[in-house]
Amino acid sequence: MSNSEYFLNVQKSLLGNAWRGPTQSQDRVSEQISQIIKIPIQVSKVLARLGVSPNNVENFLLPKIRNLLPDPMQFKDMKKGATRLIEAIKNRDRVAIFADYDVDGAASAALLINWLKEMGITATLYVPDRVIEGYGLNTQALEELSMNHELIICVDCGTSSHGPIKNLNGKADLVILDHHIGSEELPDALAIINPNRQDELTDFRYLCAAGVVFLYLVAVTTTLRGQNIKSPDLIQSLDLVALATVADVVPLIGLNRAFVQQGLKVIRNRTRPGLKVLADISKINSPVDEYHIGFVLAPKLNAAGRIGDASLATKLLSTNSEIEAQNLAEKLEVLNTERQAIGARVEHEALQKLNKECLNTPIIFVSDNNWHPGVIGIVASKIKEKTNRPSFVISFSGGVGKGSGRSIPGVDLGSLMQKLSHERLIEKGGGHSMAAGITLSKRQLKPAFDRLVQLIELKPIDIAPENDFYIDGILLPRAANLELIERLAEVGPFGSGAPQPRFVFPDQNITFCRRVGTDHLKVTFCDESKNKVDAICFRAFSSPLGSKIENNLNKKFHIAGKLVKNTWRGHEKVQVIIDDAAEVQK
Repeated sequence: MSNSEYFLNVQKSLLGNAWRGPTQSQDRVSEQISQIIKIPIQVSKVLARLGVSPNNVENFLLPKIRNLLPDPMQFKDMKKGATRLIEAIKNRDRVAIFADYDVDGAASAALLINWLKEMGITATLYVPDRVIEGYGLNTQALEELSMNHELIICVDCGTSSHGPIKNLNGKADLVILDHHIGSEELPDALAIINPNRQDELTDFRYLCAAGVVFLYLVAVTTTLRGQNIKSPDLIQSLDLVALATVADVVPLIGLNRAFVQQGLKVIRNRTRPGLKVLADISKINSPVDEYHIGFVLAPKLNAAGRIGDASLATKLLSTNSEIEAQNLAEKLEVLNTERQAIGARVEHEALQKLNKECLNTPIIFVSDNNWHPGVIGIVASKIKEKTNRPSFVISFSGGVGKGSGRSIPGVDLGSLMQKLSHERLIEKGGGHSMAAGITLSKRQLKPAFDRLVQLIELKPIDIAPENDFYIDGILLPRAANLELIERLAEVGPFGSGAPQPRFVFPDQNITFCRRVGTDHLKVTFCDESKNKVDAICFRAFSSPLGSKIENNLNKKFHIAGKLVKNTWRGHEKVQVIIDDAAEVQK
């Protein structure tokens, strides 16, 4: 490979990355876009990278949900599920909602609770305890709910809960609204509405559970409208769908992108007490965006299900009382602080267990006794990032291990868990392509690991690839302004499947740097024309990046990073978040 194939000839950056830029085809498309629509070339380069054609730019920038929304009735079991809820409304049936304990489950449950409340039905909420009950439906909970309810709606889980559903034995009707991968044989529920059913023909596998719930309520409200029965406006619930879509890290494409774009507008109206108070307690002093959801709000909402009362998040998202919201948000703030401390300890211990032998396998299993099950998913994600391998972190208690896995492109963990479960190598398992859960005994640990290694090697993946680092283009300091940031934001929201734009400032002199806290570095750099840019490098000293920049003042670097708007005391200015850097070769 010649150096010409690398962006700015950077084959190995300070972080060991190979920089890649737009392809010739993407460059051609970006030029065409710039000619058709008068937008900065930096914006058109991002559009080209996202696969937007010149003729579809306007539709992409202003997606309309009504143009992207499918007919919900085309989904398997949708008619049966919608009909049953309408019957429940007319008959004043008692309805229970069984929800998963993460943000997607909480938002899905809140969506249903609020909608049913406006229809005159107060639903019962049940969220399982992560530590005691684990993920998904369980026999005892279903048994108790069936004694006092005619209809149970299960959100963000249930597709793989064959045993508990079989034991329900028709004592109550069960409707499942889920998005996790299902096996060929589905449990015996009244309706299983899931775009990831193996027999599902629709092309909406990227939806999160809240997206599925939204489509379900669209089907119900459309049917009610045909019967001249009024129902709540669903547009105001898009804040919950956006929250779940970003938090569950599903691809921000197609309908998901429209959900988030429109949902953010609803969030910014600050009409939902729970989200308003949570944003205030989090000291978010600018309009809420996808970053705030993913890295500020979602971790606090998830803290309830990880180490506390899992129902707190749903209660916060569904309450109409600002006083109650304040109380709940404060509890979540405390829980999140505790979660951070527990997570840091488990991460340290898990990393200590990694050895050279682990790093030579295509998948990583790390286990120990009594690691808190609520943080193992976060730790698995950290290990995956450090090793670039699918990683499982498993906590054993009483001989039973519960684990969370995080994957890399090319390895579908959800399908692999389904296979292991089918082969009875584990107690149970399931999930998405990029994240999965597993339950197994200690004696099953090695056979399950060996089988996963075998399955992954059947479909070869490069477990130690060159770390490709994508660059959208070159940016000069004088062009880094607030207007450009606003134009780039129009291409968003950014997240899974749509990475935030990243540019390189070439040949920059580092004129100032100062440590912030223990691990961050504030930087000022400028070009030969003395045009300056302020920047920050988060966790700089966890890698060679911090010390290299700090010790080489007035030396030239190519600086790669993202443009953000920094708001301080009402003043806005441009800031670069440094992702990587490379020394300029003389």
